[in-house]
Amino acid sequence: MIILMLIMCIVLLTDYNLLWWLLQERSFQFIIFFSNLAFIINVVCSSSKRHDELQAIELDGITLLLEMGELETDKGKNQIGTLKRVGDTRWSSHFYSICSMMKIYNSSCLVLQKIIVDGSTYSQRGDVDAALNMLSSFEFILILHMMKDIMGITDGLCQALQKESQDILNALHLICFTKILIQKLREDGWQNLLKGVVFFCEQHDIDIPDFNSTYVASHGYSRHQKDHVTMEHHFRVNIFLVRVDKQLQELNDKFSEQTMELLTLSNALVPKDAYKAFNIKDICTLVNKYYPLDFSEQEKISLKFQLQHFIIDAPNHPNLKNLSTMLELCQSLARTGKSRTFYLIDRLIHLSLTFPISTTTTERSFSAMKIIKTRLQNKMEDEFLVDNMIIYIEKEIVENFSSDSIIDELRDLKERRTIF
Repeated sequence: MIILMLIMCIVLLTDYNLLWWLLQERSFQFIIFFSNLAFIINVVCSSSKRHDELQAIELDGITLLLEMGELETDKGKNQIGTLKRVGDTRWSSHFYSICSMMKIYNSSCLVLQKIIVDGSTYSQRGDVDAALNMLSSFEFILILHMMKDIMGITDGLCQALQKESQDILNALHLICFTKILIQKLREDGWQNLLKGVVFFCEQHDIDIPDFNSTYVASHGYSRHQKDHVTMEHHFRVNIFLVRVDKQLQELNDKFSEQTMELLTLSNALVPKDAYKAFNIKDICTLVNKYYPLDFSEQEKISLKFQLQHFIIDAPNHPNLKNLSTMLELCQSLARTGKSRTFYLIDRLIHLSLTFPISTTTTERSFSAMKIIKTRLQNKMEDEFLVDNMIIYIEKEIVENFSSDSIIDELRDLKERRTIF
């Protein structure tokens, strides 16, 4: 019995190690890719001198292509670009960074080669050599092109979700279209991607591996891999399909069928185009299915009749007829006093407004945290950090409180030995 248990433990440990290797090997490329990209950009543009050299080389290249007649001249064309760094709180900045690297790839390599010759320190030459090795790697170029395709598809959705005032219906359409395009990329995009990567490598003298040869894993995990894994299988399955499937999984997790239905039903409360989307049946379904505990049975019955009165009153009311968002509708109901008359509708709008779809608030919060939590303030406790961030982010609300009112509030909390 003991021997059997030991054998089972050995099998489980072996399977665990193999699973751990697979997870590490398949996620390793994507964990370090943007770190490597940021490292390369920092090496190329680490000083104003290198930045000027980059732009000078780019200008010479554009001039040569114009003289050869390979570029068209027109207003706004052939602009001198530069490498764009990735922002911590802007998801689209990753896409722009990848595009900038692909656009001035040649110029970046020439700057690095020049630094190797003219580098003043051993450390500089070492960083540049590492950056050049990354840029000349077929796997890096493959991931560069692949991420450009994936992030190009999702960029429109990212831009839409960054808007402070969100059009729910358009957001729904963008979510559906993004899922369709990612799925299409998974099914039909590999050959076109590989063809583009090979062409890019041939243009820039990058070694192209033999796709039929056996893939040998690095990072110390080669003992776990199978002998039949080829380079083509590794690039297609372990890199391309894993990344695309991960993107689809994230979209499906964040925008599940239940979430999509909730968004669709919430769109019935949008007052845009003279309450064109206003649908009593959908609103009642929204309450019954997603907010059953926020309304009593009698209130659910009364809501239907309130909606009938509201749809007649609102389009003709001077302060309610030219609205476009639920937030504007909520504010107008409060200003006109209609929130007391249509109190059930007002309550439902408040509940719907708490459903987050825009990423703008999240990005502002991350930006605020970078401003508040500086090097000198990086040891503050979480609770104190949260309090500071709330005050910094909600500036409009904080302006309504004076210092005297805060002092009075603290003084009234409990008796103190000293007077404020």
